[in-house]
Amino acid sequence: MEPPNLYPVKLYVYDLSKGLARRLSPIMLGKQLEGIWHTSIVVHKDEFFFGSGGISSCPPGGTLLGPPDTVVDVGSTEVTEEIFLEYLSSLGESLFRGEAYNLFEHNCNTFSNEVAQFLTGRKIPSYITDLPSEVLSTAQAALPAKVSSAPDEVPVLGRYPVGHHSTVIPERIQTPQRHVISPPFSDWTNLPLPTLGQCPFVASDSVFPELGS
Repeated sequence: MEPPNLYPVKLYVYDLSKGLARRLSPIMLGKQLEGIWHTSIVVHKDEFFFGSGGISSCPPGGTLLGPPDTVVDVGSTEVTEEIFLEYLSSLGESLFRGEAYNLFEHNCNTFSNEVAQFLTGRKIPSYITDLPSEVLSTAQAALPAKVSSAPDEVPVLGRYPVGHHSTVIPERIQTPQRHVISPPFSDWTNLPLPTLGQCPFVASDSVFPELGS
């Protein structure tokens, strides 16, 4: 009997504060934070993450955040791409609908932890999943508005929401890799992150036509 194929599973970790949390959190929160973490799961040659637009995907490192600050080796999985995409489709219709997103209680890291356990049986590092409770447990439990507004809305080059099809967007930036669906940017114009402004993208058909309605 042939051994099953194993597929590597990686966790991409981004500090949305670009180092500001480490420097300013003792003053603003009275507690040392190492970062404001956004995470995604990389498996089957794509990067998957969750935000207020639902479950999305892009080529690894394809967000405007650039390369991840840290890559964690979660392990390997026997789950095939076909089964994984069916699993994502079911999550997108239940636990991880866009409207279910909550900054502190049901965010990108909740999604990454759920998917990591499904694929490998392992959780993502606790310093990531424990961040919201650490913040809320402080006496000054309010993040600056500019950081806390919508850190999981990550505009990407090559992004497509799972189960979505094309959207008409002004043609300005063409990416040959995939299709691009522009996320809502209403909360992004004030974020202190480079290049995260209003960005029109060219949209094309989803690579998951079988998941569409």
